[in-house]
Amino acid sequence: MSADEFGADGLGDDGFGADLWQRGCERLATELPEQQFNTWIRPLPPAVVAEVGGVGDSPHSLLFSLRVPNRFKLDWIRNQYAGRIEAILSEMAGMPAKLELALASREPAARAAAAAPAQQAISVGQVLHNGLRPVIPAAAEANPQAGPSSAQTAAQAYGQPGQNGQQQPQPAQSQQYAPPIANRSRINTALTFDNLVPGRANQMARTAALHVAGAPGQMYNPLFIYGGVGLGKTHLVHAVGNALLKDKPDARVLYLHAEQFISDVVKNYQRKTFDELKAKYHSLDLLLIDDVQFFAGKERTQEEFFNAFEALLTKRAHIIMTSDTYPKGLADIDERLTSRFDAGLTVAIEPPELEMRVAILIKKAEAEQTPMPEDVAFFIAKNVRANVRELEGALRKVLAYSRFSHKEINIQLAREALKDLLSIQNRQISVENIQKTVADFYKIKIADMYSKKRPASIARPRQIAMYIAKELTQKSLPEIGELFGGRDHTTVLHAVRKIGGERQKNTELNQQLHVLEQTLKG
Repeated sequence: MSADEFGADGLGDDGFGADLWQRGCERLATELPEQQFNTWIRPLPPAVVAEVGGVGDSPHSLLFSLRVPNRFKLDWIRNQYAGRIEAILSEMAGMPAKLELALASREPAARAAAAAPAQQAISVGQVLHNGLRPVIPAAAEANPQAGPSSAQTAAQAYGQPGQNGQQQPQPAQSQQYAPPIANRSRINTALTFDNLVPGRANQMARTAALHVAGAPGQMYNPLFIYGGVGLGKTHLVHAVGNALLKDKPDARVLYLHAEQFISDVVKNYQRKTFDELKAKYHSLDLLLIDDVQFFAGKERTQEEFFNAFEALLTKRAHIIMTSDTYPKGLADIDERLTSRFDAGLTVAIEPPELEMRVAILIKKAEAEQTPMPEDVAFFIAKNVRANVRELEGALRKVLAYSRFSHKEINIQLAREALKDLLSIQNRQISVENIQKTVADFYKIKIADMYSKKRPASIARPRQIAMYIAKELTQKSLPEIGELFGGRDHTTVLHAVRKIGGERQKNTELNQQLHVLEQTLKG
Protein backbone atom coordinates (compact mmCIF):
# COMPACT_ATOMS: atom_id res chain seq x y z
CA MET A 1 0.00 0.00 0.00
CA SER A 2 1.43 3.35 -0.97
CA ALA A 3 1.41 6.50 1.09
CA ASP A 4 -1.17 8.06 -1.26
CA GLU A 5 -3.70 5.46 -0.17
CA PHE A 6 -3.64 6.75 3.40
CA GLY A 7 -6.26 9.24 4.51
CA ALA A 8 -5.54 12.63 5.97
CA ASP A 9 -4.78 11.21 9.40
CA GLY A 10 -2.06 8.95 8.00
CA LEU A 11 -3.91 5.80 9.00
CA GLY A 12 -6.35 5.34 6.18
CA ASP A 13 -10.08 5.90 6.01
CA ASP A 14 -10.67 2.24 6.79
CA GLY A 15 -8.58 2.20 9.97
CA PHE A 16 -5.74 0.50 8.12
CA GLY A 17 -3.19 1.10 10.87
CA ALA A 18 -5.34 -0.34 13.66
CA ASP A 19 -6.39 -3.28 11.52
CA LEU A 20 -2.78 -3.97 10.62
CA TRP A 21 -1.73 -4.04 14.29
CA GLN A 22 -4.59 -6.38 15.12
CA ARG A 23 -3.76 -8.80 12.32
CA GLY A 24 -0.09 -8.65 13.27
CA CYS A 25 -0.91 -9.68 16.83
CA GLU A 26 -3.13 -12.49 15.58
CA ARG A 27 -0.28 -13.73 13.42
CA LEU A 28 2.19 -13.54 16.30
CA ALA A 29 -0.19 -15.48 18.55
CA THR A 30 -0.10 -18.38 16.09
CA GLU A 31 3.72 -18.41 15.96
CA LEU A 32 4.57 -18.14 19.67
CA PRO A 33 3.89 -20.75 22.36
CA GLU A 34 0.77 -19.78 24.27
CA GLN A 35 2.69 -19.31 27.53
CA GLN A 36 5.14 -16.86 25.91
CA PHE A 37 2.41 -14.89 24.18
CA ASN A 38 0.34 -14.62 27.36
CA THR A 39 3.35 -13.58 29.44
CA TRP A 40 5.04 -11.03 27.19
CA ILE A 41 2.70 -9.86 24.43
CA ARG A 42 -0.85 -10.11 25.70
CA PRO A 43 -0.46 -7.67 28.65
CA LEU A 44 0.95 -4.91 26.44
CA PRO A 45 -1.02 -1.64 26.56
CA PRO A 46 -2.52 -0.08 23.41
CA ALA A 47 -0.24 0.59 20.47
CA VAL A 48 -0.32 4.01 18.78
CA VAL A 49 0.00 3.69 15.00
CA ALA A 50 1.31 6.62 12.94
CA GLU A 51 2.57 7.23 9.40
CA VAL A 52 6.05 8.71 9.22
CA GLY A 53 6.79 10.69 6.06
CA GLY A 54 9.88 9.80 4.04
CA VAL A 55 12.79 12.18 3.52
CA GLY A 56 14.26 12.44 0.03
CA ASP A 57 14.31 9.00 -1.52
CA SER A 58 13.42 7.31 1.76
CA PRO A 59 9.99 5.61 1.65
CA HIS A 60 7.11 6.35 3.94
CA SER A 61 6.89 3.99 6.92
CA LEU A 62 4.64 3.11 9.82
CA LEU A 63 5.57 3.72 13.44
CA PHE A 64 4.04 1.53 16.15
CA SER A 65 4.62 3.08 19.58
CA LEU A 66 4.21 0.91 22.67
CA ARG A 67 4.41 1.87 26.33
CA VAL A 68 6.04 -0.86 28.46
CA PRO A 69 5.72 -0.89 32.28
CA ASN A 70 9.37 -1.48 33.22
CA ARG A 71 12.91 -1.61 31.86
CA PHE A 72 13.23 -5.40 32.18
CA LYS A 73 10.14 -6.06 30.05
CA LEU A 74 11.19 -3.39 27.56
CA ASP A 75 14.62 -4.97 27.06
CA TRP A 76 13.20 -8.47 26.86
CA ILE A 77 10.57 -7.60 24.22
CA ARG A 78 13.13 -5.59 22.25
CA ASN A 79 15.66 -8.45 22.25
CA GLN A 80 13.30 -11.39 21.83
CA TYR A 81 10.27 -10.22 19.83
CA ALA A 82 10.72 -6.75 18.32
CA GLY A 83 12.46 -8.00 15.16
CA ARG A 84 9.76 -10.55 14.42
CA ILE A 85 6.96 -8.06 15.15
CA GLU A 86 8.50 -5.51 12.75
CA ALA A 87 8.95 -8.18 10.05
CA ILE A 88 5.30 -9.28 10.33
CA LEU A 89 3.97 -5.71 10.22
CA SER A 90 6.25 -4.75 7.31
CA GLU A 91 5.15 -7.80 5.32
CA MET A 92 1.47 -7.10 5.91
CA ALA A 93 1.76 -3.35 5.22
CA GLY A 94 3.93 -3.60 2.14
CA MET A 95 6.14 -0.85 3.55
CA PRO A 96 8.70 -0.55 6.36
CA ALA A 97 7.27 -0.80 9.89
CA LYS A 98 9.12 0.24 13.02
CA LEU A 99 8.33 -0.74 16.59
CA GLU A 100 9.20 1.93 19.14
CA LEU A 101 9.25 0.92 22.81
CA ALA A 102 9.24 3.39 25.69
CA LEU A 103 8.77 3.16 29.44
CA ALA A 104 5.22 3.93 30.50
CA SER A 105 6.37 6.75 32.78
CA ARG A 106 7.85 8.69 29.89
CA GLU A 107 6.07 11.08 27.53
CA PRO A 108 4.98 9.60 24.20
CA ALA A 109 7.52 9.94 21.43
CA ALA A 110 7.36 13.47 20.03
CA ARG A 111 7.49 12.49 16.41
CA ALA A 112 4.63 9.99 16.85
CA ALA A 113 2.49 12.70 18.43
CA ALA A 114 3.35 15.20 15.69
CA ALA A 115 2.83 12.82 12.80
CA ALA A 116 -0.48 11.39 14.00
CA PRO A 117 -2.81 14.07 15.41
CA ALA A 118 -5.73 11.66 15.12
CA GLN A 119 -4.01 8.61 16.55
CA GLN A 120 -5.84 5.36 16.74
CA ALA A 121 -4.96 2.77 19.39
CA ILE A 122 -5.85 -0.85 19.74
CA SER A 123 -5.20 -3.13 22.68
CA VAL A 124 -3.41 -6.44 22.23
CA GLY A 125 -6.13 -7.97 24.38
CA GLN A 126 -8.69 -7.35 21.62
CA VAL A 127 -7.18 -10.01 19.35
CA LEU A 128 -7.35 -12.85 21.84
CA HIS A 129 -9.86 -15.63 21.20
CA ASN A 130 -10.80 -19.15 22.34
CA GLY A 131 -10.09 -18.81 26.05
CA LEU A 132 -7.43 -16.12 25.71
CA ARG A 133 -9.73 -13.18 25.18
CA PRO A 134 -10.70 -11.06 28.22
CA VAL A 135 -13.63 -12.33 30.21
CA ILE A 136 -15.71 -9.14 30.26
CA PRO A 137 -16.23 -8.72 26.51
CA ALA A 138 -17.08 -12.43 26.33
CA ALA A 139 -19.62 -11.91 29.10
CA ALA A 140 -21.19 -8.98 27.28
CA GLU A 141 -21.60 -11.10 24.13
CA ALA A 142 -23.01 -14.05 26.05
CA ASN A 143 -25.50 -11.86 27.92
CA PRO A 144 -26.90 -9.18 25.59
CA GLN A 145 -29.64 -8.44 28.14
CA ALA A 146 -27.00 -7.02 30.45
CA GLY A 147 -27.66 -3.64 28.84
CA PRO A 148 -25.44 -0.93 27.40
CA SER A 149 -23.86 -0.01 30.70
CA SER A 150 -22.12 -3.37 31.13
CA ALA A 151 -20.90 -3.45 27.53
CA GLN A 152 -19.63 0.11 27.81
CA THR A 153 -17.88 -0.69 31.07
CA ALA A 154 -16.20 -3.65 29.40
CA ALA A 155 -15.11 -1.47 26.49
CA GLN A 156 -13.62 1.10 28.80
CA ALA A 157 -11.80 -1.49 30.88
CA TYR A 158 -10.15 -3.18 27.93
CA GLY A 159 -9.48 -0.24 25.62
CA GLN A 160 -12.17 -1.33 23.15
CA PRO A 161 -14.66 0.83 21.22
CA GLY A 162 -17.59 1.97 23.33
CA GLN A 163 -21.15 2.58 22.18
CA ASN A 164 -20.22 5.82 20.47
CA GLY A 165 -17.64 3.97 18.36
CA GLN A 166 -14.76 5.92 19.83
CA GLN A 167 -11.66 4.16 21.11
CA GLN A 168 -11.30 4.36 24.88
CA PRO A 169 -7.84 3.09 25.77
CA GLN A 170 -7.15 2.72 29.47
CA PRO A 171 -3.83 2.33 31.26
CA ALA A 172 -3.12 -1.18 32.51
CA GLN A 173 -3.59 -0.29 36.16
CA SER A 174 -7.13 0.94 35.51
CA GLN A 175 -8.25 -2.64 35.02
CA GLN A 176 -8.09 -3.09 38.78
CA TYR A 177 -11.40 -2.28 40.39
CA ALA A 178 -13.25 -2.46 43.68
CA PRO A 179 -16.75 -3.92 43.31
CA PRO A 180 -19.25 -1.91 45.34
CA ILE A 181 -20.36 -4.93 47.36
CA ALA A 182 -16.93 -6.56 47.62
CA ASN A 183 -16.85 -6.52 51.43
CA ARG A 184 -20.25 -8.10 51.77
CA SER A 185 -19.29 -10.67 49.17
CA ARG A 186 -15.92 -11.39 50.83
CA ILE A 187 -14.30 -11.23 47.40
CA ASN A 188 -10.59 -10.40 47.26
CA THR A 189 -10.43 -7.72 44.55
CA ALA A 190 -6.72 -8.39 43.99
CA LEU A 191 -7.41 -11.89 42.59
CA THR A 192 -8.53 -11.49 38.97
CA PHE A 193 -8.20 -13.27 35.65
CA ASP A 194 -5.76 -10.56 34.56
CA ASN A 195 -3.14 -11.54 37.14
CA LEU A 196 -3.75 -15.30 37.00
CA VAL A 197 -0.90 -16.81 34.98
CA PRO A 198 -2.41 -19.31 32.50
CA GLY A 199 -0.74 -22.57 31.55
CA ARG A 200 -1.33 -26.24 30.83
CA ALA A 201 -1.75 -26.94 34.55
CA ASN A 202 -4.84 -24.73 34.92
CA GLN A 203 -6.04 -24.47 31.32
CA MET A 204 -9.29 -26.45 31.64
CA ALA A 205 -10.22 -24.95 35.00
CA ARG A 206 -9.49 -21.41 33.79
CA THR A 207 -11.48 -21.85 30.57
CA ALA A 208 -14.47 -23.26 32.48
CA ALA A 209 -14.28 -20.39 34.99
CA LEU A 210 -14.27 -17.86 32.13
CA HIS A 211 -17.43 -19.44 30.72
CA VAL A 212 -19.12 -19.27 34.12
CA ALA A 213 -18.15 -15.61 34.57
CA GLY A 214 -19.56 -14.83 31.11
CA ALA A 215 -22.81 -16.73 31.48
CA PRO A 216 -23.53 -17.68 35.12
CA GLY A 217 -26.26 -20.23 35.72
CA GLN A 218 -26.07 -21.69 32.23
CA MET A 219 -23.04 -23.93 31.61
CA TYR A 220 -20.97 -26.06 34.00
CA ASN A 221 -23.25 -25.77 37.01
CA PRO A 222 -21.99 -26.71 39.52
CA LEU A 223 -18.31 -26.22 38.71
CA PHE A 224 -16.10 -28.40 40.90
CA ILE A 225 -12.37 -27.56 40.92
CA TYR A 226 -9.96 -29.88 42.71
CA GLY A 227 -6.21 -30.06 43.29
CA GLY A 228 -3.52 -29.83 45.94
CA VAL A 229 -2.78 -26.89 48.19
CA GLY A 230 -1.36 -23.68 46.77
CA LEU A 231 -2.17 -24.36 43.11
CA GLY A 232 -4.52 -21.40 42.51
CA LYS A 233 -8.01 -22.79 43.20
CA THR A 234 -8.91 -19.88 45.49
CA HIS A 235 -7.50 -17.33 43.03
CA LEU A 236 -9.70 -18.77 40.30
CA VAL A 237 -12.96 -18.63 42.26
CA HIS A 238 -12.26 -15.05 43.36
CA ALA A 239 -11.54 -14.16 39.72
CA VAL A 240 -15.01 -15.40 38.74
CA GLY A 241 -16.59 -13.35 41.52
CA ASN A 242 -14.68 -10.22 40.54
CA ALA A 243 -15.58 -10.61 36.86
CA LEU A 244 -19.28 -11.06 37.59
CA LEU A 245 -19.40 -8.11 39.99
CA LYS A 246 -17.64 -5.93 37.45
CA ASP A 247 -20.22 -6.81 34.80
CA LYS A 248 -23.20 -6.82 37.20
CA PRO A 249 -22.41 -4.75 40.31
CA ASP A 250 -25.76 -5.61 41.92
CA ALA A 251 -25.22 -9.40 41.66
CA ARG A 252 -25.51 -11.25 44.95
CA VAL A 253 -22.15 -13.02 45.25
CA LEU A 254 -20.65 -14.71 48.30
CA TYR A 255 -17.27 -16.33 48.82
CA LEU A 256 -16.54 -18.35 51.93
CA HIS A 257 -14.46 -21.21 53.22
CA ALA A 258 -16.32 -24.41 54.11
CA GLU A 259 -15.48 -23.86 57.77
CA GLN A 260 -17.41 -20.55 57.69
CA PHE A 261 -20.49 -22.37 56.41
CA ILE A 262 -20.07 -24.93 59.19
CA SER A 263 -19.82 -22.09 61.73
CA ASP A 264 -23.01 -20.49 60.36
CA VAL A 265 -24.88 -23.79 60.65
CA VAL A 266 -23.72 -24.23 64.27
CA LYS A 267 -24.76 -20.69 65.24
CA ASN A 268 -28.19 -20.98 63.64
CA TYR A 269 -28.67 -24.43 65.16
CA GLN A 270 -27.99 -23.01 68.61
CA ARG A 271 -30.34 -20.07 68.04
CA LYS A 272 -32.97 -22.09 66.15
CA THR A 273 -32.86 -19.51 63.36
CA PHE A 274 -32.56 -21.65 60.24
CA ASP A 275 -34.81 -19.28 58.31
CA GLU A 276 -32.02 -16.70 58.55
CA LEU A 277 -29.54 -19.24 57.23
CA LYS A 278 -31.81 -19.99 54.28
CA ALA A 279 -32.39 -16.31 53.58
CA LYS A 280 -28.64 -15.73 53.50
CA TYR A 281 -27.67 -18.56 51.17
CA HIS A 282 -30.75 -19.36 49.10
CA SER A 283 -31.01 -15.84 47.61
CA LEU A 284 -27.51 -15.75 46.07
CA ASP A 285 -26.69 -15.45 42.37
CA LEU A 286 -23.22 -16.98 42.79
CA LEU A 287 -21.87 -19.07 45.66
CA LEU A 288 -18.11 -19.66 45.82
CA ILE A 289 -17.07 -22.13 48.48
CA ASP A 290 -13.55 -23.39 49.22
CA ASP A 291 -12.45 -26.78 50.57
CA VAL A 292 -15.76 -28.67 50.74
CA GLN A 293 -13.84 -31.70 52.04
CA PHE A 294 -14.22 -30.07 55.47
CA PHE A 295 -17.91 -31.06 55.42
CA ALA A 296 -16.81 -34.65 56.06
CA GLY A 297 -18.59 -36.26 59.00
CA LYS A 298 -20.82 -33.21 59.69
CA GLU A 299 -24.32 -34.48 58.94
CA ARG A 300 -26.35 -31.36 59.80
CA THR A 301 -23.95 -29.17 57.80
CA GLN A 302 -24.26 -31.49 54.82
CA GLU A 303 -28.05 -31.42 55.09
CA GLU A 304 -28.16 -27.60 55.11
CA PHE A 305 -25.68 -27.37 52.26
CA PHE A 306 -27.75 -29.85 50.27
CA ASN A 307 -30.82 -27.67 50.79
CA ALA A 308 -28.92 -24.53 49.74
CA PHE A 309 -27.45 -26.39 46.78
CA GLU A 310 -30.85 -27.50 45.53
CA ALA A 311 -32.40 -24.06 46.04
CA LEU A 312 -29.64 -22.29 44.12
CA LEU A 313 -29.70 -24.70 41.19
CA THR A 314 -33.50 -24.43 40.99
CA LYS A 315 -33.29 -20.65 40.60
CA ARG A 316 -30.40 -21.02 38.08
CA ALA A 317 -27.85 -19.47 40.42
CA HIS A 318 -24.30 -20.75 40.00
CA ILE A 319 -22.19 -22.73 42.46
CA ILE A 320 -18.42 -23.14 42.30
CA MET A 321 -16.68 -25.42 44.79
CA THR A 322 -13.08 -26.39 45.42
CA SER A 323 -11.63 -29.44 47.11
CA ASP A 324 -8.34 -31.25 47.56
CA THR A 325 -9.71 -34.31 45.75
CA TYR A 326 -12.31 -35.21 43.13
CA PRO A 327 -15.96 -35.73 44.26
CA LYS A 328 -15.87 -39.53 44.35
CA GLY A 329 -12.70 -39.36 46.44
CA LEU A 330 -14.36 -37.35 49.23
CA ALA A 331 -14.67 -39.35 52.45
CA ASP A 332 -17.57 -39.23 54.95
CA ILE A 333 -19.77 -37.07 52.73
CA ASP A 334 -23.32 -38.12 51.81
CA GLU A 335 -23.52 -39.78 48.41
CA ARG A 336 -26.43 -37.57 47.36
CA LEU A 337 -24.09 -34.58 47.76
CA THR A 338 -21.10 -36.07 45.95
CA SER A 339 -23.33 -37.18 43.07
CA ARG A 340 -24.55 -33.59 42.70
CA PHE A 341 -20.99 -32.24 42.95
CA ASP A 342 -20.15 -34.45 39.96
CA ALA A 343 -23.27 -33.54 37.97
CA GLY A 344 -21.87 -30.36 36.44
CA LEU A 345 -18.23 -30.11 35.42
CA THR A 346 -15.30 -31.43 37.44
CA VAL A 347 -11.85 -30.12 36.52
CA ALA A 348 -8.40 -30.46 38.07
CA ILE A 349 -5.68 -27.90 38.68
CA GLU A 350 -2.29 -29.58 38.50
CA PRO A 351 1.11 -28.50 39.82
CA PRO A 352 2.49 -25.88 37.40
CA GLU A 353 4.97 -27.05 34.77
CA LEU A 354 8.44 -25.48 34.59
CA GLU A 355 7.57 -22.81 32.02
CA MET A 356 4.49 -21.79 33.95
CA ARG A 357 6.47 -21.54 37.20
CA VAL A 358 8.98 -19.27 35.45
CA ALA A 359 6.18 -17.06 34.10
CA ILE A 360 4.60 -16.85 37.57
CA LEU A 361 7.89 -15.77 39.14
CA ILE A 362 8.54 -13.10 36.51
CA LYS A 363 4.99 -11.73 36.74
CA LYS A 364 4.98 -11.59 40.53
CA ALA A 365 8.42 -9.96 40.56
CA GLU A 366 7.08 -7.34 38.16
CA ALA A 367 4.19 -6.72 40.54
CA GLU A 368 6.84 -6.00 43.19
CA GLN A 369 8.49 -3.60 40.69
CA THR A 370 11.67 -5.68 40.77
CA PRO A 371 12.94 -7.20 37.50
CA MET A 372 13.61 -10.93 37.71
CA PRO A 373 16.32 -12.21 35.33
CA GLU A 374 15.08 -15.21 33.42
CA ASP A 375 18.01 -17.44 34.42
CA VAL A 376 17.26 -16.75 38.10
CA ALA A 377 13.56 -17.49 37.53
CA PHE A 378 14.51 -20.82 35.95
CA PHE A 379 16.83 -21.63 38.87
CA ILE A 380 14.09 -20.98 41.43
CA ALA A 381 11.45 -22.79 39.36
CA LYS A 382 13.61 -25.89 38.98
CA ASN A 383 14.11 -26.10 42.74
CA VAL A 384 10.59 -25.18 43.88
CA ARG A 385 8.14 -27.52 42.19
CA ALA A 386 5.33 -28.14 44.64
CA ASN A 387 2.91 -25.24 44.18
CA VAL A 388 2.45 -21.52 43.57
CA ARG A 389 2.42 -20.71 47.28
CA GLU A 390 5.91 -22.14 47.74
CA LEU A 391 7.06 -20.26 44.65
CA GLU A 392 5.81 -16.99 46.15
CA GLY A 393 7.58 -17.75 49.41
CA ALA A 394 10.85 -18.44 47.61
CA LEU A 395 10.49 -15.26 45.57
CA ARG A 396 9.90 -13.16 48.70
CA LYS A 397 13.06 -14.59 50.25
CA VAL A 398 15.15 -13.75 47.19
CA LEU A 399 13.73 -10.22 46.88
CA ALA A 400 14.23 -9.53 50.59
CA TYR A 401 17.78 -10.90 50.51
CA SER A 402 18.57 -8.65 47.54
CA ARG A 403 17.17 -5.55 49.24
CA PHE A 404 18.82 -6.14 52.60
CA SER A 405 22.22 -6.98 51.11
CA HIS A 406 22.03 -4.28 48.40
CA LYS A 407 23.05 -6.86 45.80
CA GLU A 408 21.77 -7.51 42.30
CA ILE A 409 19.55 -10.54 41.80
CA ASN A 410 21.51 -13.39 40.22
CA ILE A 411 21.74 -17.16 40.61
CA GLN A 412 24.40 -16.97 43.33
CA LEU A 413 22.25 -14.60 45.39
CA ALA A 414 19.21 -16.86 44.90
CA ARG A 415 21.27 -19.87 46.00
CA GLU A 416 22.32 -18.02 49.18
CA ALA A 417 18.79 -16.80 49.91
CA LEU A 418 17.30 -20.28 49.49
CA LYS A 419 20.11 -22.33 51.02
CA ASP A 420 17.91 -23.63 53.85
CA LEU A 421 15.22 -24.73 51.41
CA LEU A 422 17.74 -26.35 49.08
CA SER A 423 19.50 -28.19 51.88
CA ILE A 424 16.20 -29.55 53.20
CA GLN A 425 15.27 -30.78 49.73
CA ASN A 426 18.64 -32.42 49.18
CA ARG A 427 18.47 -34.09 52.57
CA GLN A 428 14.89 -35.34 52.41
CA ILE A 429 14.33 -36.39 48.82
CA SER A 430 16.49 -39.37 48.00
CA VAL A 431 15.75 -42.30 45.72
CA GLU A 432 15.60 -44.57 48.78
CA ASN A 433 13.00 -42.30 50.41
CA ILE A 434 11.00 -42.25 47.18
CA GLN A 435 11.04 -46.04 46.97
CA LYS A 436 9.84 -46.38 50.57
CA THR A 437 7.08 -43.77 50.17
CA VAL A 438 5.76 -45.27 46.92
CA ALA A 439 5.93 -48.82 48.29
CA ASP A 440 3.94 -47.78 51.37
CA PHE A 441 1.38 -45.94 49.23
CA TYR A 442 0.74 -48.92 46.93
CA LYS A 443 1.13 -51.48 49.71
CA ILE A 444 4.01 -53.46 48.25
CA LYS A 445 7.36 -54.42 49.76
CA ILE A 446 10.37 -52.13 49.37
CA ALA A 447 12.28 -55.17 48.09
CA ASP A 448 9.89 -55.28 45.12
CA MET A 449 11.46 -52.03 43.92
CA TYR A 450 14.73 -53.86 43.24
CA SER A 451 13.34 -57.27 42.26
CA LYS A 452 12.91 -58.68 38.77
CA LYS A 453 9.21 -59.44 39.36
CA ARG A 454 6.93 -58.09 36.64
CA PRO A 455 3.28 -58.44 37.69
CA ALA A 456 1.36 -55.20 37.16
CA SER A 457 0.76 -54.77 40.89
CA ILE A 458 4.55 -54.39 41.32
CA ALA A 459 5.77 -53.10 37.94
CA ARG A 460 3.38 -50.13 37.96
CA PRO A 461 4.47 -48.70 41.35
CA ARG A 462 8.10 -49.31 40.37
CA GLN A 463 7.63 -47.22 37.21
CA ILE A 464 5.96 -44.50 39.25
CA ALA A 465 8.90 -44.47 41.67
CA MET A 466 11.34 -44.16 38.76
CA TYR A 467 9.33 -41.26 37.33
CA ILE A 468 9.28 -39.43 40.66
CA ALA A 469 13.00 -40.09 41.16
CA LYS A 470 13.72 -38.41 37.83
CA GLU A 471 11.42 -35.48 38.68
CA LEU A 472 12.55 -34.79 42.25
CA THR A 473 16.24 -35.70 42.35
CA GLN A 474 19.33 -34.75 40.41
CA LYS A 475 20.18 -38.39 39.66
CA SER A 476 20.90 -39.41 36.06
CA LEU A 477 18.97 -42.19 34.32
CA PRO A 478 21.83 -44.73 34.77
CA GLU A 479 22.12 -43.81 38.47
CA ILE A 480 18.40 -44.29 38.98
CA GLY A 481 18.49 -47.61 37.13
CA GLU A 482 21.34 -48.81 39.34
CA LEU A 483 19.31 -47.99 42.47
CA PHE A 484 16.37 -50.00 41.10
CA GLY A 485 18.18 -53.32 41.02
CA GLY A 486 20.74 -52.55 38.34
CA ARG A 487 18.26 -51.81 35.56
CA ASP A 488 19.36 -50.29 32.28
CA HIS A 489 18.86 -46.55 31.76
CA THR A 490 16.50 -47.27 28.83
CA THR A 491 14.15 -49.03 31.26
CA VAL A 492 14.08 -45.91 33.42
CA LEU A 493 13.53 -43.68 30.38
CA HIS A 494 10.59 -45.83 29.27
CA ALA A 495 9.03 -45.58 32.74
CA VAL A 496 9.52 -41.78 32.88
CA ARG A 497 7.92 -41.25 29.46
CA LYS A 498 5.07 -43.66 30.11
CA ILE A 499 4.04 -42.26 33.50
CA GLY A 500 4.59 -38.66 32.38
CA GLY A 501 2.35 -39.19 29.34
CA GLU A 502 -0.39 -40.91 31.33
CA ARG A 503 -0.31 -38.18 33.97
CA GLN A 504 -1.61 -35.66 31.40
CA LYS A 505 -4.66 -37.83 30.59
CA ASN A 506 -5.46 -39.76 33.77
CA THR A 507 -6.79 -37.50 36.54
CA GLU A 508 -6.71 -40.29 39.13
CA LEU A 509 -3.03 -41.03 38.44
CA ASN A 510 -2.24 -37.32 38.50
CA GLN A 511 -3.90 -37.00 41.91
CA GLN A 512 -1.91 -39.97 43.25
CA LEU A 513 1.36 -38.51 41.96
CA HIS A 514 0.55 -35.16 43.48
CA VAL A 515 -0.11 -36.76 46.88
CA LEU A 516 3.19 -38.67 46.67
CA GLU A 517 5.14 -35.54 45.67
CA GLN A 518 3.58 -33.48 48.46
CA THR A 519 4.38 -36.23 50.97
CA LEU A 520 8.02 -36.40 49.86
CA LYS A 521 8.43 -32.63 50.02
CA GLY A 522 7.10 -32.59 53.55
